[in-house]
Amino acid sequence: MRMKGLIVVSVILVSIIAQKIHARQTTAAPTGLLCELLRDPSAAVITERMPVFGWIVNDSLRGAMQTAFQIIVSSSKELVDRNKGDMWNSDKVQSDRSINVKYHGKPLQPNASYWWKVRTWDASDVTSPFSKVQHFRTGNFDDNDRAWPAESKWVRLENGEWVLENRQKASYQDIEPKRIVRLEQGHYFVDFGKSAFATLRFNVTTDKEGDSVVVYLGERCNDDNTVHKNSGVSNIGFKRVVVNLQRGNHTYTIQLPRKISHYPNSQVLAEHMPEVLPFRYAEIIAAPSAITQENIRQIALFYYFDDDASDFTSSSEKLNQVWDLCKYTLKATPFLSLYADGNRERMPYEADAYIQQLGHYCVDREFSVARYTLKFLIFNPSWPTEWQMHTVFIAYADYMHTGNTEVIEQFYKDLRAKTLIALEREDGLISTRTGLLTKEFYDSIHYRGKSFRDIVDWPPGTPVGQKQATNHGPTPEGERDGYVFMPINTVVNAFHYRDLVLMAEMADAIGKTDDAEFLRTRAEKVKESFNRLLFDRQRGIYVDGIGTDHASLHANMFPLAFGLVPQEDVAGVVKFIKSRGMACSVYGAQYLLEALYRVGEAQYALDLMTSESKRSWLNMIRVGSSMTTEAWDEYYKPNLTWNHAWGSAPANIIPRKVMGIEPMEPAFRKIRIKPQPANLQYARLKMPTIRGAVKTLWKTERDRVTFDITIPANSTAQVWLPVNSMDGLQESGVNINKVKEIKIVGQKGNYVICEIPSGSYRFSWPK
Repeated sequence: MRMKGLIVVSVILVSIIAQKIHARQTTAAPTGLLCELLRDPSAAVITERMPVFGWIVNDSLRGAMQTAFQIIVSSSKELVDRNKGDMWNSDKVQSDRSINVKYHGKPLQPNASYWWKVRTWDASDVTSPFSKVQHFRTGNFDDNDRAWPAESKWVRLENGEWVLENRQKASYQDIEPKRIVRLEQGHYFVDFGKSAFATLRFNVTTDKEGDSVVVYLGERCNDDNTVHKNSGVSNIGFKRVVVNLQRGNHTYTIQLPRKISHYPNSQVLAEHMPEVLPFRYAEIIAAPSAITQENIRQIALFYYFDDDASDFTSSSEKLNQVWDLCKYTLKATPFLSLYADGNRERMPYEADAYIQQLGHYCVDREFSVARYTLKFLIFNPSWPTEWQMHTVFIAYADYMHTGNTEVIEQFYKDLRAKTLIALEREDGLISTRTGLLTKEFYDSIHYRGKSFRDIVDWPPGTPVGQKQATNHGPTPEGERDGYVFMPINTVVNAFHYRDLVLMAEMADAIGKTDDAEFLRTRAEKVKESFNRLLFDRQRGIYVDGIGTDHASLHANMFPLAFGLVPQEDVAGVVKFIKSRGMACSVYGAQYLLEALYRVGEAQYALDLMTSESKRSWLNMIRVGSSMTTEAWDEYYKPNLTWNHAWGSAPANIIPRKVMGIEPMEPAFRKIRIKPQPANLQYARLKMPTIRGAVKTLWKTERDRVTFDITIPANSTAQVWLPVNSMDGLQESGVNINKVKEIKIVGQKGNYVICEIPSGSYRFSWPK
């Protein structure tokens, strides 16, 4: 009888354990599948014969790590559903790799469709279910008819659908109006809430043949609920269109004229795509029937975007507004399926692209548009000296966020040339004015223009006594803080130093150890010469170049941002920087904020981001823009656009610096979290990474601070907790020293540094 009881109990226990294991399995299928870094490869074609796969390990337990995976690739949906990998069945592969897993099956055929899925094993050898199936298409593997290496072309599928090679496409979305105002009979004003690159569709009824309506589309409006029609010299979106009507009830879509720019690398929409312009408002005059919520739409062209991938809110309503402005900018501006400047030029620029790339990574789990823009800019560079060097920044950011080295391997020589090392003097410093701009040099960086020169910042000012140009600032200082250009330029050489440092890391990543050592040695030489020749020891600040005693904000913020300033000189440089305020453009603001957070000046940086002055993001909102603007205000650049992503620095600064989330190892294999919330009482962030979302919550209460962190599976983190001592430091109510998963690795300044595996944690300490 006793034996029967034991058997019954054993059966129940086994059943309970089995149920728990099953319950765990049903929630742990991999998600976030990527093929060649594409989230939706079915809406593209891939020209890579051996694509790479990636996924998010779906496990919320602390310390969750993948120990093995199995990939199945099939030539039909039916086969993959039956777990028949006729193209590739990897079987169980003992590996924690969940990113950049290269295809190793039968040769893929060009212009074909395939389906794949994956499952994983955890540290306890528990198997997950298979992921959802992802469909991918191949394109032409052998097409060498390209304007430049890696050019992406449009491809028309058999079903008539147009897709792009190796990148996602933008698509048109219907946006409902937020507000409609009837001004008088037949006269309507429509507000869609935000500007978008779009056209307009509406439905009206008329009994007359030959009727027409006048439509005004614009990014800004007047106080009387009409579209602002005096565009002046600005490039703020505006268009007047006459629409001829037919008798009866019809729907009309405005056919805008094709946007063609004279700029050398300007991009155009494909012929099969209706043209768009940026507008938020529509004014319709002489409408023969009512304009209602149901019969008018903004037809907006958006690049593939997941609104739920990121989120931020804080105790500062001003900062929240700035975040929303910048996040929406990064959703609305890649409508050309690559990063370009505003609507005026539609041309990719390296500095613009880098800031847009950093922000895009922080608001969406998207990698293909940045990578394609990088390839484009390697072979189609713009004119400024520092912009060439931004190409290395873009490549390094791509590597750190994806862990993929293919671009570095394929274009290493080209990227190395973009450091402008060919322009170095004996002391390591570079110049564009010492006779080294030869044809061979231009060829090495693929430059085909006629105006290669230093830029520092943009726009320049207007010299005393001269008439202001439409693309210049009204004062002599411009956005450059009166920078004096010399043959040996401080800003240019700060970029050169940083390029050498990053290029050395990328050389190591692909096994070029000798060149990595050479580049590091050159970087140290540049640093020594830089500080010996460009630092005014008496004043404790950097001058603009050799031969001038003028010192600008730019000559000091770039060296500070790039780690050139010796520790003993930091205080003097910071004091000078703070004395200059926001004496730079929306582009320069990226590096000013980076410099400030690098040395712990978080409160001053936060004050700049939430300023209501004319040089602020809140001013962009105040003047009426729903995207970041090309300059702080029309006052500073009369011909500005209201849709320029190089002004979106807070979109990356808030996650990377305020909340402190950055990759320590490529593809976020190890994450650094070093918060600098300044006086924020509350801040909550969800930030996407290639391995899954990182979540943080900062909360300051009456007598205690809490900091919640969630690290995705298959990652670890180094957490910098801003506390002065270990006293009272807890995790989930337990003394931090007693939590087995947490390893204290040291203290630095007012931070306690610990390392944690994946999972969720609640740190707290006395205020």
